[in-house]
Amino acid sequence: MFDRLLELITIDDIKKIENTKILLVGVGGVGGYVLESLVRSGFKDISIIDGDVISLSNLNRQIIAKMTNIDKSKVEEAKTRYLEINPDVKINTINVYLNEDNFNTYINLNYDYIIDACDDILVKILLIKYAKSHNIKIITALGTGRKLDPTKLQITTLNKTFNDSLAKKLRSELRKQNIDLNIPVVFSSEEAKNTGNVIGSAIFVPACAGIFIANYIFKDIIKQELN
Repeated sequence: MFDRLLELITIDDIKKIENTKILLVGVGGVGGYVLESLVRSGFKDISIIDGDVISLSNLNRQIIAKMTNIDKSKVEEAKTRYLEINPDVKINTINVYLNEDNFNTYINLNYDYIIDACDDILVKILLIKYAKSHNIKIITALGTGRKLDPTKLQITTLNKTFNDSLAKKLRSELRKQNIDLNIPVVFSSEEAKNTGNVIGSAIFVPACAGIFIANYIFKDIIKQELN
């Protein structure tokens, strides 16, 4: 199924990708497209954590959401979807909301990459600290709500972000704990639109952010700069 991909990379690259252990926290707007991109690029060992269920409000931007799976577990629906795409993929599902109390119960393996696609500041900090203490590569997704222009997305480091309230909070908390801000992130430089109490969202920015993250890891593994 990867004949077309093999026109761009080598068999050795595919083997490296297949043997890479990924932890993905959050399979919503961003995380769903991360997972879609990873599975379709040959990754076979992926653990996914998310305690949420699919809702009607997810239909406009989350790739696993359909009218037929409303109120079903996001991680289980994701697993079903991606086994249909590649039956050889190993997806370990953890159907919980990660928090400070259960973190050490569920985050206890030596992954090659951690992908933080959740919205919880505390969990983001815990994931960053875990990655640093275990010498694991990590990339963090920042805010994609209230934004419409995917061309404003970029991969950079947390200390270089702006126009992102989530990044601002994360930087502040990490500084309090004397944690280096040189952390890879995907962020949008677009100024957020004021949508009131409910965070407005569209498919464009979260979907592209997820693809950016998967591409970042893909390129890191094969050590190739794409022009």
